[in-house]
Amino acid sequence: MTVGVRLDEAAWGLLHQAIELYQDNPRAVAELRQQVARLEQPLRIAIVGPWRSGKSTVLNALMGEEVAPVERADGAFTWYEDGAAPRATAYPVGQPPQELAVVKSATGLRVDLGWGAGEVRDIVVRWPTRALRQITLIDTPAVTGGVEQGRAPVLGRVLRDSDAVLYLTRDGRDSDLRVLESARDSAVGQSAPVNVIMVLSRADETGGGRIDGLLTARQLARRHYRDPRVNALSVNVVACSGMIGLAGRMLGESDFAALATVAQVPRAELDAHLISADRFLRGELPVRLDTEVRAALLGRFGVFGVRLAATLVRSGFDSRVKLSAELIRRSGLTELRESVTRCFIDRRDALKARSALAAVEALLRAEPARGSTELVGAVEQILAGAHEFRELRLLVALRNTRLGFDAELAAEAQRLVGGDGVGLAARLGVEHEADVRQLWEVASEAQWRWRDRAEDPLLPLAQRRGAQVVVRSCEGMIAELAAGGR
Repeated sequence: MTVGVRLDEAAWGLLHQAIELYQDNPRAVAELRQQVARLEQPLRIAIVGPWRSGKSTVLNALMGEEVAPVERADGAFTWYEDGAAPRATAYPVGQPPQELAVVKSATGLRVDLGWGAGEVRDIVVRWPTRALRQITLIDTPAVTGGVEQGRAPVLGRVLRDSDAVLYLTRDGRDSDLRVLESARDSAVGQSAPVNVIMVLSRADETGGGRIDGLLTARQLARRHYRDPRVNALSVNVVACSGMIGLAGRMLGESDFAALATVAQVPRAELDAHLISADRFLRGELPVRLDTEVRAALLGRFGVFGVRLAATLVRSGFDSRVKLSAELIRRSGLTELRESVTRCFIDRRDALKARSALAAVEALLRAEPARGSTELVGAVEQILAGAHEFRELRLLVALRNTRLGFDAELAAEAQRLVGGDGVGLAARLGVEHEADVRQLWEVASEAQWRWRDRAEDPLLPLAQRRGAQVVVRSCEGMIAELAAGGR
């Protein structure tokens, strides 16, 4: 909620100023016009991480279908977009686009490059699914430990082509933080680090595969979020097992029946068989379960997932629907999807505007022209007044109880800054049919109430600053009502 010019409108204006500045540079103008077009396109979310961080599994879990990875597409950026029918197109370097064969299956699709076309830069997969109505997901090559000019090789393109990033890591180690820190080498990167969610993506492996491993991973995520270094690089930290989440979303009756059979084995005896995948696959279980069925369970759930699912079945999750819901909940996928919705999708206009600002800044610094200094100053001025970014960081701080507000105040602040929805009625907690007068009264009361907190010298500084953000959000709502908004 911006007081004055909206952030996306300011970015649009800046892009056109830059187009005028570089009118004699066709390549720069083309790049800037692409940025203008992106303001109207779905939000681009890149899934980024080192080798074996589970990028494709998390992407599949978010979509609820097995559509990644594209076979033999190492090194390519694979774009997943909404489409009327399944379709895939490869973009080889120096060659025309190539349509690819798409093979549908009961659980999703498979795309095989199927020809020796040399280096492929991009693959675009169009898939009809509600999950892609508002976003485009980008599966990226692995981010390695190498650095070129202070930045991991893949990261430069990620920052240019995406609006938001899910950064996947096993444990948030120091090398991961260095990668994210290298993305903050610009004015936009320094002032608006609101486009990254860190995901501890193999949460089922935390704690040596113990049954409480997912809980341990969530505790680790909370500790990471409280780390000032991590907090400066991401708006949230979420623990999620993509494998368990995907298995829960795609759980069929045949899988449930097999898991129910496994659950009949006494726990101590079953644990002995689940020491390793090989022992479970080849061991003599006291129940009838074909080797092919065991192999399918291991492929979909992993050893940890089979152990967890059997435990849940014994604990009363004794139907496919119940077990599916509990696996999804425990996996952390629900929390990840909620975080993506609140931090990214609900804020898509602000994040796309951020991308536009970053693109203009990069061009101005790489190719200075007469008048570019003034435009750099305009970028910095827009960033300084970007209340949307402050709202987003406050929202995450409130959800992680960092400010010390009591539960009632935290809930109100969260609602006012858009945590329950960014529309006026959702922010103000009134019925959608409320008239302008009602909205005005509620917004004015909230404004004065939170202004008192913002000016209370007895409150901790963090709470007063949080209250200032809420006050400005209320001012923005009142300004929108005065302009005829609802």
